[in-house]
Amino acid sequence: MTDQQQMDLRKDEVEAGTTTGLASPSVDPLSSRQNSLWSDAWGALKRNPLFWIGSVLTALLVVVALFPQLFVRGADPRACDLANSKALPSAQHWFGYDQQGCDYMANVVYGARNSLIIGIFAVVVVLLLGVVVGAIAGYFGGFVDGIMSRIADIFYALPLILGALVLLRVGPTTDIPILNTRGPGAVALALALFGWMTAMRLVRSQVIAVKSSDYVAAARAMGASNSRILIRHILPNAVAPVLVYTTITIGVLIAAEATLTYLGVGLQRPAISWGLQIAAGQDLIRTAPHLVLFPSIVLTLTVMAFILMGDALRDALDPRQRA
Repeated sequence: MTDQQQMDLRKDEVEAGTTTGLASPSVDPLSSRQNSLWSDAWGALKRNPLFWIGSVLTALLVVVALFPQLFVRGADPRACDLANSKALPSAQHWFGYDQQGCDYMANVVYGARNSLIIGIFAVVVVLLLGVVVGAIAGYFGGFVDGIMSRIADIFYALPLILGALVLLRVGPTTDIPILNTRGPGAVALALALFGWMTAMRLVRSQVIAVKSSDYVAAARAMGASNSRILIRHILPNAVAPVLVYTTITIGVLIAAEATLTYLGVGLQRPAISWGLQIAAGQDLIRTAPHLVLFPSIVLTLTVMAFILMGDALRDALDPRQRA
């Protein structure tokens, strides 16, 4: 084959998008890095026993919340008989009875639903606020960043529990429908409004670190809009730290809900909640310690499950941990 024929063949291959002995399609470097990151992370997670412990406990909690009747053998948490008041655990009733003579295991099991609803709803609102505010502040910088960062600092000045407590106290006196009654929605919203700042800081720092990258500059030079650059090129790089934060925060918010309910400003009866059960059992801890023990253990295991998964995700997504 002559030199001219070789050159013509080479030109045809390039125009067709192929080269001899090489893969044909071009690969997006950002996509390759992301695929490698998640592949390596999954490999690390599979070898981490803490991740599996947290995952199993979380999966069990979800099943309990969705199908509580499967775990209480048809017992009704609201069917009470004062003759069984404060009866101790037995082979027939593993958690015993509460002060009203209600099956305590049924109450503890049904309490998982409200806790999970509040935790998930609150963290969704946290992510919406944190991602939107953090992305805008980090991308535009300057005056916009300064204003939004100062707003976050104002919310940081109020601790999560104190801020939510004040909001839930004054909520029934306002005209805001969701705050008029202390249901799961009101508690979740109160927690989210005073818990979004860390997510905002995480997203903001990631956006600032990524927005000067070459592929972002190339997208801007090709005429991509600010919203497209944020959504398609910048925010995918903020997924890893936000995912870790989200997992841990669900457990923290569930514990915060139990704390608010225990203090009397969270869920109210006839709602079923671990916080309500602990509050009702505290005065009977000498004669019926199981009324505090069982909901406390379940609450602890629930929070621990999410924290274990969050810690495992953090280690798996940090390249320094795999070096």
